[in-house]
Amino acid sequence: MTQSVGAAAARGGAGEVNERAGRRPDGKVHFEQRLAVPLTWFPLPLVGAAIMAATVHRGYPGVRSWLPYVITIGVVLAWLLWMGRVRVRVVDDELWVGEAHLPLRFVGDVEVVPAAEKRRALGPELDPAAFLVHRGWVGPMLRVHLTDPDDPAPYWIFSVRDPERLAQILRERAA
Repeated sequence: MTQSVGAAAARGGAGEVNERAGRRPDGKVHFEQRLAVPLTWFPLPLVGAAIMAATVHRGYPGVRSWLPYVITIGVVLAWLLWMGRVRVRVVDDELWVGEAHLPLRFVGDVEVVPAAEKRRALGPELDPAAFLVHRGWVGPMLRVHLTDPDDPAPYWIFSVRDPERLAQILRERAA
């Protein structure tokens, strides 16, 4: 039994899901995009970390003077980089969103959700069983309806910076 890996990956679905969910995609890359946090988002959290470190430092000498800065600024930088780690890829005949993957033979209708319609798509129109990867700093989204009757997710909806290009690639490669 072949399944896509939306919610099924987290639950430990069928055989192919468990074997492939943890591996990195290899093969010919047709589309790849990292959903990194914009650089304009870095200054404010870093200033906040420096202020928190200054509160601990309070003019004391020694380790207490530099260690709070190293820890708080390092944690904030690591958090910002971790938030932007998700990649959207089409490798060979699979769509990868983060660690989840979907064989392209199960791709049905593909809809571009513009930034202006994102609130509705993630609110009243959202199916609770849908596979969702949302990054607030990425405006548009893509909704990919699934044709796999065994998959509990009716569609995947995920953030992507260039949804028109990805939709075109999915339509061409799924046909």
